[in-house]
Amino acid sequence: MEAHKHSTDRAEQGERDADRTGVLAFALQIGLFAGLIWGAVKVAGAYFKFTKVPLSFMAKPFFAPSFLNTTAGFWMGWLSFIVFSIAASLLYAVLFRKVRGHWAGIVYGIAWWALIVLLVGPLTGMMKWIYRYDWNTIITDFCLFLIWGLFIGFSISFEFTDEREREPSRPA
Repeated sequence: MEAHKHSTDRAEQGERDADRTGVLAFALQIGLFAGLIWGAVKVAGAYFKFTKVPLSFMAKPFFAPSFLNTTAGFWMGWLSFIVFSIAASLLYAVLFRKVRGHWAGIVYGIAWWALIVLLVGPLTGMMKWIYRYDWNTIITDFCLFLIWGLFIGFSISFEFTDEREREPSRPA
C-alpha cells in the first residue's frame, strides 16, 4: 500500500511538472507581444504628436538617420523595440517572476524609462537629453514605459504565482 502511494505521488508530481509553464518560452511570448502592442501605442503617440521620440529611437545608434526615415527604417525601429522588449521580459522572468502583484512591473517600467531616457539614450545618441524635450513627450514616454513594464511584470508574475492557486485541480 505504501509503495503504491509513493508511485502515485511521483506520477502526480510528473503531471504537475508537465503542466508547468516554461519560463523562457513564456517570457519570449510576453516580450514579443509587449513589443508589438506597446510599439503600436508608441507609433500612435508619435503620429498624434504626443511625443517627439519616434519608435525607431532604439535603432538610431546602429543605422543612418536617412535609413530610419524610410519605411524599412520604421519597421527596423519597431523590430528593435520588439527585441528590446523580449530581452527585458527575459530579464524580468529570471529575476522577478515570483514577485506577486503589479507594483514590481510598474517599478520595472519606470526603471527602464529612467535608464534609457536619462542615461543610455543620450549617451548612445538614441535621443536627446531630457531637458531638450517638452512635457508632452516626457510624460507620454514615461507613461508608455510604465504601462509596458506593468504589462510585462504583471503577465509574468501572474503566470508564475497566482495562476496555479486559482485553477481547480484536475480530476484523476
